[in-house]
Amino acid sequence: MKVKALQKLRQKLNQNEPIYGLWATLESASITEMAVALGLDWVVIDAEHGHLDWKDINSHISAALRSDTVVLVRIAERSTILSKRALDIGADGIMIPWMEKVEEVEEAVRDCRYPPEGRRGIGGERATTWGQCLSEHAAEANENVLIVPMIESIAAIPNVATMCKVDGIDLFFFGPADFSSTAGFRGQWEGPGVAEQILRLKETINAAGKHCGVVSTSTQNLTDRLDQGFRMLALGTDCGLLLRSLHQSLQEVDRDRLPATSLDPADGRVVSGSDARADNTLRRLPKGK
Repeated sequence: MKVKALQKLRQKLNQNEPIYGLWATLESASITEMAVALGLDWVVIDAEHGHLDWKDINSHISAALRSDTVVLVRIAERSTILSKRALDIGADGIMIPWMEKVEEVEEAVRDCRYPPEGRRGIGGERATTWGQCLSEHAAEANENVLIVPMIESIAAIPNVATMCKVDGIDLFFFGPADFSSTAGFRGQWEGPGVAEQILRLKETINAAGKHCGVVSTSTQNLTDRLDQGFRMLALGTDCGLLLRSLHQSLQEVDRDRLPATSLDPADGRVVSGSDARADNTLRRLPKGK
């Protein structure tokens, strides 16, 4: 855990400054190293979706050691085991998907805190410098660990105000695609009325003195989200940013195409540069972010 980096990040939030980051879904730790070199405030390592294993997660965390870039691991589900394992190998915090009830948020906080406040077991891994700084780490971990619940379901709507009252939570992160799916608009980033509902929830969260995060889907969307009052802003996912750049280059030479769901390259639909620029799907992130 990088206490100074966490304190610096919280100081920015307390001053209502945006914190910019990157969503890592690919296994190369060079991605996180690039984020550190560019001075990004945070990186989320996505261990919910995709193929990252613990060796990959460990490599991403290692790439940000002794830097000012906070590293969070988005675990697959709320779990004491998954939370403490990520924190033991040096993550600065945890992002938990699909939080719908205040009790779930309270349990997530307990997962990430040592007793008596929580149930995180004390391990002799990187977090404690392999047991050499056990007492020092235990003394500061509970206060500094960053725990970020994700709001991805309309079932959370009536509970958000109460969720904001849970001690130990500074930030909430929205997952528009899953939120849309639970609202009946599966496959849409923000279905009819979803964008407005997310903004209303953001206002509820901000009114409670907390902050909100979201993944941007384009450079224009990034500035729009900033203007809307979101403060934890993802520039995009690693694969999303790569695809965005590839599409832009291919459009310039009229070689762009829409990929096929079947994963069969023969099914890909080639589109002209002008058609591609007009197609919003080329600027959207993969579902689930």
